[in-house]
Amino acid sequence: MSASSHHLPPLYGWRGERSRLKWKIVKLMTNTLNALLMVAGIAAAAENQYLPLKPVPFTAVWFQDEFWLPRLETNRLKSLPHLIEKCRETGRFDNFAKTAGQMEGKYEGYFFNDSDVYKVVEGACYVLAANPDPKLEGEIDEIIAKIAAAQQSDGYLNTYYTLTAPDERWSDIRFRHELYCAGHLIEAAVAHHRATGKRTLLDAAEKFADCINREFGPGKHREPPGHEEIELALVKLYQLTNKEKYLKLAKFFIDVRGDASRPERWGSEYQDHAPVRLQDEIFGHAVRAMYLCSGATDVGALTGDRPLLDAMDRLWDNMTQRKMYVTGGIGSRRQREEFGFDFELPNEDAYCETCAAVGVVFWAHRMNLLRADAKYADVAERALYNGVLSGVSLDGVRFFYVNPLASNGKHHRQSFYKCACCPPNLVRLLASLPGYAYAVGNGEIFVNLYAGGRAEVNLDGNHVRIYQSTRYPWDGNVKLTIAPDKSEMFGVCLRIPGWCEGATMSVDGAPVDPLKTEKGYARIKRKWNPENLIELNLPMPVERIEANPRVAADRGRAAVRRGPVVYCFEAVDNRGSVKNLALPRDPKFTAVYRTDLLGGVAVVEGTAEDGRKIAAVPYYAWDNRRPGEMAVWVRQEGKPASPSVDDPAWMKKLYRPLMLGLPDADTP
Repeated sequence: MSASSHHLPPLYGWRGERSRLKWKIVKLMTNTLNALLMVAGIAAAAENQYLPLKPVPFTAVWFQDEFWLPRLETNRLKSLPHLIEKCRETGRFDNFAKTAGQMEGKYEGYFFNDSDVYKVVEGACYVLAANPDPKLEGEIDEIIAKIAAAQQSDGYLNTYYTLTAPDERWSDIRFRHELYCAGHLIEAAVAHHRATGKRTLLDAAEKFADCINREFGPGKHREPPGHEEIELALVKLYQLTNKEKYLKLAKFFIDVRGDASRPERWGSEYQDHAPVRLQDEIFGHAVRAMYLCSGATDVGALTGDRPLLDAMDRLWDNMTQRKMYVTGGIGSRRQREEFGFDFELPNEDAYCETCAAVGVVFWAHRMNLLRADAKYADVAERALYNGVLSGVSLDGVRFFYVNPLASNGKHHRQSFYKCACCPPNLVRLLASLPGYAYAVGNGEIFVNLYAGGRAEVNLDGNHVRIYQSTRYPWDGNVKLTIAPDKSEMFGVCLRIPGWCEGATMSVDGAPVDPLKTEKGYARIKRKWNPENLIELNLPMPVERIEANPRVAADRGRAAVRRGPVVYCFEAVDNRGSVKNLALPRDPKFTAVYRTDLLGGVAVVEGTAEDGRKIAAVPYYAWDNRRPGEMAVWVRQEGKPASPSVDDPAWMKKLYRPLMLGLPDADTP
């Protein structure tokens, strides 16, 4: 069976004949547009929610299956302690003690190292909420005490500037990540308060947010951060405290981005080439773009800002249809960790930063809540099972920063990185993952992730327990018991993944036929009694898939997918090499579950063009055994071989016509 992982979209980007006209329009419209947006009323945001769905909190969902539960336990018992120890070894905790005057010494590490500490604390708080642990809580309290002690009297909190250049605050918003670090502090503080009820970190975060609010806004500093993150964090702080000033400040940072009336704009690398509401192509550093889009979606959903949400739709389509890998990875260029041109998706030279895949999940989750459309949960699932999980080893203590789709055998995970953004990002996402499984809205329960376990759902005052039983992603059979406290009419909406054909469903043994879907969900609206049973079957044949023909790196090649899992070929399973592996014209695959391999996986077996037996394993599990070559996309008999697109000279030649049509970020 053949499928396409990249589709031709109807959108144009900021290039070619239309680009100069667009830039002239931007110049004419920007001042008026931003003036109107800056005074737009958001006073009623707390009462007038524009978000149709709300997530079921992760504290009300428990995974108890053979796939996710072991990973969450490894995350809790191995990855988190490992990262706490690495932060201690590398002086990240000491930077706070030094700033507080508790010890002598100079600042250690990169200027944004505070953010790694905050992400570790956030991940630990999610762990504590689900698994109370006095020892871990005491350890986190000690770290928080150091953080709070390092705060200045006016609320400012950044160990790099306080220790190295106390008179240069806010002097380099573009590069020095003060607001990025502040955002991660706020996220950690919100998580800590929700998990423990304590205010120790929340008080520090509010003081710092108030300090930022005094410095930035109309008539004050009017620069957006070079690295987005503060925007989505301020929304979380607003949602916790209901203090409107934080939502207004988040909105300001989005409104001022791309404002041509500023003395200097940072350009497309920083998503600062045009006002966010006028952007229609995703550019620049991939992680920054995901954080911006997450924050902008939050602000748009809370304020009903239609132009902002329309822009999110355009950027989403551009990213998923032209700039995303089959693994859910984004950011193809090693240079500046950024998006490439449309369909510029090399394999061995792919960057695909783990943080970027995590960011895809963040944004996809928000878009799903905003649009109540399963296609966004499909993308979140794709990234989770492939581009995110590949970022951590099965033992939980080695990590990928970069996730290529092919390797010559020299690319391996590391226990830590000097720039350590990815490992703690993984830890905090995995620790909070149950909160991505279910949502509620308009009298309906939405099921977005299939994982065995239970959930406690508050549906308009009715307490509904959901028990899910499945071996997903190795098996597409899912059983859900719906058990409300009181018999009532409501809807249950089950996501039918976009990769699935021929799904079937029954309720208490009676087939649902025909099975109709709306926005990717099969809706069952009826009066539910305790112990009603839904049985869903999602066929999972092994699929040979092909990329859009405009992806030059994959011409003449095919990849293998089964259910949500993308597969790869490793040398260890294929006679020591996959460089010249080729599939026959009509490959025949079988899936065999092996408990003795890679923690338990379904292995795809088949025959190569030359008749030898071949095997593929889940992409997320590669590089957990002997070093060797790896490939996701392999040649197929009868299809012309693709050129060596990982050759920089060839890439430059291929994309030269497009480069000539791309306007400079700061000039019309």
